[in-house]
Amino acid sequence: MEDMRAAAGAEILPRFLGVVAEGIRTKTAPDDLVTDADLGAERWLGEAFSARFREALLVGEEAVSADPALLARFADADLAVLIDPVDGTWNFAHGVPLFGMIVAIVSGGETVAGLIHYPVTGDFLAARKGLGAWHIARDGAQTRLAAAPPSPVGEMHGFVPLHMFPSEDQPAYARHLLRFARTTTWRCSAYEYRAVATGAMSFSLNVELKPWDHAAGVLIHREAGGYGALLSGEAYRPAMTKGRLLLAPDAESWEAIRRVLAEG
Repeated sequence: MEDMRAAAGAEILPRFLGVVAEGIRTKTAPDDLVTDADLGAERWLGEAFSARFREALLVGEEAVSADPALLARFADADLAVLIDPVDGTWNFAHGVPLFGMIVAIVSGGETVAGLIHYPVTGDFLAARKGLGAWHIARDGAQTRLAAAPPSPVGEMHGFVPLHMFPSEDQPAYARHLLRFARTTTWRCSAYEYRAVATGAMSFSLNVELKPWDHAAGVLIHREAGGYGALLSGEAYRPAMTKGRLLLAPDAESWEAIRRVLAEG
């Protein structure tokens, strides 16, 4: 945690609200951004975790952007550290304080530990496999996390990034999403996982599987008592890069949500 807090203090917070045009660049699309904070924080964390986990493969979001072949090495690694230096870069770059830092430790293809840090508020979500999930406040106070209790579909609140679905599918999905009490997207996995792991929101659907976005959050949500799987029913694994990942309060709720989404 101290490494993430130090990287945030050195590379991220000084640039928040001070991002200028020359510090922002696009990657795969006009709204897929990278900033000097992303690059600086990933370098900082890479050096810190290289010292702590000398045998581990380091897989950072920006490193994969520069060398996509790194993902193939991750799939076969015995031990890997996944780093998302600034999750929610679009928010960060536009002065919206919904962004975080995500780190996951993956051993034998399974996430064994996950950390999400929120630089603006200074707190963390943390989980280790089999040991529960916790909120750790800035002052160190710890509170065990619990996912939302089951509820009828019409009372559920969830995250669905409708804009990421194929354009020809969006009208049908939009109609069926009205079956839920509310759906939205915050453009930030770190905060969406916070909401489902603390019970503030019932479910989340993720259309793209990038390991640095989801490995830590899926573990945290599961250790908080939640249930998740791909819409196909297949269990999530960090090396997956294709599929639609649905998280819900429990298996029965997951199936109820899946039925509504299947109608779309």
